[in-house]
Amino acid sequence: MSPKFPALPNAPIARQKPSQATFHGVTLCDDYGWLRADNWQEAMRDPDKLPADIKTYLQEENAYYDAAMKDTTGLQDRLIGEMRGRIKEDDESVPVRNGPYSYVMRYSQGDEHPRYVRMPREGGDETVLIDVNAEAKDQDYFHLGGIVTSPGHSLLAWSADTNGSEFYRLRIRDTQTGQDLPHMLEDVGSIAWANEKTLFYVRVDENHRPNKVFKHVIGRDQADDVLVYEETDNRYYVGLGRMRSGAFIEIETGMNDETEVWVIPTDAPDTPPQLIEARSEGIEYSIEHQDDRFLILTNADDALDFKVMEAPIATPSRAHWKDLLPHQAGRMIISIFAYKDWMIWIERENALPRIRFVRKGQDIGGAESIAFDEEAYGLGAMPSVEYDTGSFRFSYTSPTTPAEIYDYDLASTKRVLRKTTEIPSGHDPSDYVTRRIMAPSHDGAEVPVTLLYHTSTALDGSAPCLLYGYGSYGASMPATFSSNRLSLVDRGFVYAIAHIRGGEEKGRAWYEEAKFGKKPNTFHDFIGAGEKLIADGYTAKGNIVISGGSAGGLLVGAVLNMRPDLLAGAIADVPFVDVLNTILDDTLPLTPGEWSQWGNPIASKEAFDDIRGYSPYDNVSAQDYPAMLVTAGVSDPRVTYWEPAKWVAKLRVTKTDDNILMLRTNMTSGHFGKSGRFAALEDAARSYAFAMKAVGMDVS
Repeated sequence: MSPKFPALPNAPIARQKPSQATFHGVTLCDDYGWLRADNWQEAMRDPDKLPADIKTYLQEENAYYDAAMKDTTGLQDRLIGEMRGRIKEDDESVPVRNGPYSYVMRYSQGDEHPRYVRMPREGGDETVLIDVNAEAKDQDYFHLGGIVTSPGHSLLAWSADTNGSEFYRLRIRDTQTGQDLPHMLEDVGSIAWANEKTLFYVRVDENHRPNKVFKHVIGRDQADDVLVYEETDNRYYVGLGRMRSGAFIEIETGMNDETEVWVIPTDAPDTPPQLIEARSEGIEYSIEHQDDRFLILTNADDALDFKVMEAPIATPSRAHWKDLLPHQAGRMIISIFAYKDWMIWIERENALPRIRFVRKGQDIGGAESIAFDEEAYGLGAMPSVEYDTGSFRFSYTSPTTPAEIYDYDLASTKRVLRKTTEIPSGHDPSDYVTRRIMAPSHDGAEVPVTLLYHTSTALDGSAPCLLYGYGSYGASMPATFSSNRLSLVDRGFVYAIAHIRGGEEKGRAWYEEAKFGKKPNTFHDFIGAGEKLIADGYTAKGNIVISGGSAGGLLVGAVLNMRPDLLAGAIADVPFVDVLNTILDDTLPLTPGEWSQWGNPIASKEAFDDIRGYSPYDNVSAQDYPAMLVTAGVSDPRVTYWEPAKWVAKLRVTKTDDNILMLRTNMTSGHFGKSGRFAALEDAARSYAFAMKAVGMDVS
């Protein structure tokens, strides 16, 4: 059978430059290791520094992509028009009350970026704090990082990344004059104010690891900044913030499955950090301050799905922790929020979240819940920045329901709708169906799958399907609304999200069952989801396009090697596909912290064999593959550009089919593609046009 999306002639063929390395008695051969530039860190900050031979190859691949997708340019323009038509251009956030002011993020007609404004809490003239459009005016890429107001509201610390490398530059703005002070702190991570003069910030090192906390005093030279905390374990990353009560600065350091927390009182910012509980293998905890105690969310004492404990401020170590909200298997406690008189938490069970709350001093058994009716939905917590309040803000959405923002009065249990996301071009939820089905995996595990399709779509196997998944780091994929997806669904696609192992949709065990040597469960779950969609008539074999990014790109790459026969196409965005080589390289920014997920193949032969068994790059074989669209970003510090580039180069000379294989590299941005709310639509339009062409739809 001829391919639905045939390859063009004269595809770029990367030169082979064999190299070898031996681990645990096994010699690895790599023909394309040269695509990793020796100066990759320099090129991440300045893509123009990329060596000429590598740049030429990536540009040749981009030209090939342009030629292959040329017949879809009109379709892409229409898709962008549709998606833009669903965005309310003159939009603003619900005001956030904070002290004497209300803060608002606002977009005007045609703006790529927002303006941040504030006005007196009870009404009055507004002040523009930051017009991001003006700041981004001369930049190809601009991403606003932190934006944090000082406790007295006189200063604003804000940071920006201008090339996608995620190296942020921090500035401090006088909120009365609108002018930035003569401070410019380079390579800054998280930030937190202690008072009007004292700012704590995290520095990111040359390997992109946030590992040092400094204290900066306004008016002093950065050279005089005091090192407050330094993380010496290169597996750990450091973040900080000001606690809602305003009483403490919190320093949190940790990796994926292990944490340690320190606090500094804001009324004595020169005090050395106080340790809450020393790090211990496999123990995670986070804290909230409430009155004379800390509330502690933790997996200690074998609380696999987490529990909430409390400890006195004076003696906060684990020896003094007492259960407050006990562990319950299968009920994952995701997050907690402490107000002066309330404790609120979000929990998840069977892939559905819920919000629960209890008044301080009330028996935990009397906790109340906020109820929702749809079969599949997503929630977002938007807790007050103020400590002494009884109102909790949250967002609600489902695949058919645009986001709604509510304020919930915890005492009266009344909810007030504050905003409904408007779809200017129109949206009728009754035109669409959301379903939650369960798909059996290879070992009998039941995998939740969320579906969205149009009521007019025939469920007789004729519909194409876009199947999305992630399945790593415990990240759960919520069943939320996306106006962009409607452009596929309106054209007859079934859109499916597979809540596969590696996430925490069904509790912590769902995540643990896809770590280390169990990682292939993630891939089998995804395959099981596809087979269930075929068996139930939602789609047919050979009519599925799979999609995933970053670690979700690993999923895509592994499934392509395992079951390419199920697929019409695959979209792998900045895919983590050169897993073995990356996890063997402890000089890369993320590698040491990744060993808690995949194992350490440097130290362990078992981990080496496990990863080698599924790493997409190492398992490319001489078989037929479906049409493929692969993306990369030169400035990407998370999945370095050479991973997808090497993978595509190897696939192109190994696979046996005549289907298209394309690599599109963004030469001026990183992991998250283009910046700006409209520019980002171009990436979605390209993916959707590819998916339509891959299943044989008319793209003229």
